[in-house]
Amino acid sequence: MKHMIDAHFDLLMDVAIQREYGRKNVIVSDYLSDFLAGGVQTIVAAIYIDSKFLPEMGLRKALQQISALHAEVEEAPDKIMVCKSVDDIETAKKTGKVGFVLSLEGADPLYNDLSLLRIFYELGVRFMGLVWSRRNFAGDGSHFSPVREGKKGGITEFGVQLIEAAEAMGMIIDVSHLNDEGFWDVMEIAKKPIIASHSNCRSLAGSMRNLTDEQIKAIASTNGVIGINGVNIFVADSDDKSDLEHLLNHVDHVAALVGVEHIGIGLDIIEPFMKYDSPIALAEASRKDFDVVKGHSMVPELVSALANRGYTDESIELIMGKNFIRVYQQVWK
Repeated sequence: MKHMIDAHFDLLMDVAIQREYGRKNVIVSDYLSDFLAGGVQTIVAAIYIDSKFLPEMGLRKALQQISALHAEVEEAPDKIMVCKSVDDIETAKKTGKVGFVLSLEGADPLYNDLSLLRIFYELGVRFMGLVWSRRNFAGDGSHFSPVREGKKGGITEFGVQLIEAAEAMGMIIDVSHLNDEGFWDVMEIAKKPIIASHSNCRSLAGSMRNLTDEQIKAIASTNGVIGINGVNIFVADSDDKSDLEHLLNHVDHVAALVGVEHIGIGLDIIEPFMKYDSPIALAEASRKDFDVVKGHSMVPELVSALANRGYTDESIELIMGKNFIRVYQQVWK
């Protein structure tokens, strides 16, 4: 396997919090061995802001997470690096480092100020996830389960401007967490390849966070990629079926619909961060979240399972990273 990319990992929230406690080298101490054991060379590090900080502290928390990553790189420049281009990703690979690319998981830190987008770009953000699963100035998110709300909205006027500005700047638009109304708006507005960094197939697991067959075809029509998500609630509708075999069913389904050229990996590993979840919220949840892929060190098992399903070495290389690299080459400047 030449290159493994995980298109979605929320480690920066944890890194920033740990650094506030006075720790340093958090990535090297807590994560690096897992990356290396799994052969993971590129991590798309999501900037996720907990709802309790919004709107007032969204910008501050986002910048703290970016600052934490840059500080970590300064402390271990021989082991990790920030990547802002495909050349940077290749440099990281050649020098044996793990490369990190920044992604905004929701435009919340921008609030309604488009001028801030340039700042995030210069700091290394190369993906614009328009929303997390809540409403912001760009559009409406897709809830994990039904909630009481009024009429849903699609992409707002600000959201249209944001998509156009992000694409002009060289950012990739990410539709994971968007509601259906917003998704189809993006398909009309965007001009470049679109990704869903961590979403599965709704026909196999009914969460609204997953993609319909028509949405999968629409992403493929832009030459985009769908990152397969390893969280149980997106893998199957019951926990007893939330396993690696059912995860691979999503790969098979996308491959049958649009071909392996549009499949990637966006594991969305969550268990390391559940320590921050409210005990009350956990107790009240209808299903307890867990990772089907238990950490990045399990990636070789995923590769073997794909081979056992009949995927060729060439197809596995596409799924594990080459498909995403193709999109990066097309969109990044």
